[in-house]
Amino acid sequence: MGGNRDPRGLIVGNYCHDVLIKDEVVLAETLGGAVSFISAVLDGLDIASDYVSKVGSDFAYTANVNHTPIVSPSGKTAVFHAYFTSDPSEIRREDRVLKRVEACDPISPSDLPDEANFSFGMAVGIAGEISPETLERMLDTCDVVLVDIQALIRDFDEIDGTVKLMNLKETGFYHLLPRIGFLKASAEEAPYVDIQEARKSCCVVVTSGQDGCTVYWKDVELQISPFSTVQVDPTGAGDSFLGGLVAGLVHGLAVPDAALLGNFFGSLTVGQIGLPKFDSKLMQKVKDEVQRRKMQCDEHDDESRFKKPRDHEQFIASLRNAKLVTTDEVLDSEPGYPNHQMFLKNSVYEEPIKTMDTKP
Repeated sequence: MGGNRDPRGLIVGNYCHDVLIKDEVVLAETLGGAVSFISAVLDGLDIASDYVSKVGSDFAYTANVNHTPIVSPSGKTAVFHAYFTSDPSEIRREDRVLKRVEACDPISPSDLPDEANFSFGMAVGIAGEISPETLERMLDTCDVVLVDIQALIRDFDEIDGTVKLMNLKETGFYHLLPRIGFLKASAEEAPYVDIQEARKSCCVVVTSGQDGCTVYWKDVELQISPFSTVQVDPTGAGDSFLGGLVAGLVHGLAVPDAALLGNFFGSLTVGQIGLPKFDSKLMQKVKDEVQRRKMQCDEHDDESRFKKPRDHEQFIASLRNAKLVTTDEVLDSEPGYPNHQMFLKNSVYEEPIKTMDTKP
């Protein structure tokens, strides 16, 4: 993805309305959808992309998004209800339950741009809006496609919409696995993917919250360091991670360095309330560090790009230093934070939300 031509991405997935409920009381209604968090990272790092998202005419956050979605006049915006509990005996990250109570129209292959020269694509569906045919069209039109596994394995209870997970092999996407460049899954989603099989043909990245992430590729297995942070709101951490990973790859970094950049943006996101606001000074420092890192490293072939480059630890230190610059100042400078965002005090949760399903 770090070729000579200017990179341009294709990001596919719907926005949604999230309703956060604690002890049967509605705490907040927020803007949701992986594209919201991914665009915050890519826009902040000046990575040009086309976004294909669908909403209904009832979409409440038109003024809050940088990329205008397709409006389905006869449809509604996808809605999720997330259920939390404050019972001390039940506060575990897997004890929040997610239900899809409204589904938007799916994104069809014909909704995608006609051009066929995107340097990368991201399939980041949240509510079953991406079909195998749409993913296949992305694979045809993008040099490399990165997929969030939730776009492929989420299923929904027919009665109340409770999110369930299914084995990747049981979906209509499994035959496309050899064409996928990168597959991202959380530690909770990973059991639904045969990692040992998937790593033979694509790079699998498993995120583990405060433990960082693990990169699997053929016979390579790398643990990538996390960044310590005070967790305020875990929403969107995995999406921001994916945005950071892509940003690193677009700039020509080796996969371990790109995954480190993903951990960095994930840590910034959980330290803020709702959609993250990345200070322009911070983003400039990150861009400078990434450019410096790119110049320090040699060109990567297919094998060497999955090895930790020399001075990987120095890149960690540089990003930690950049993080110290403005993180606190961003929060302190926003006393009138938009009320569509929320603060989950003492939250111990991480994405994804608990699913009501059987073991794989």
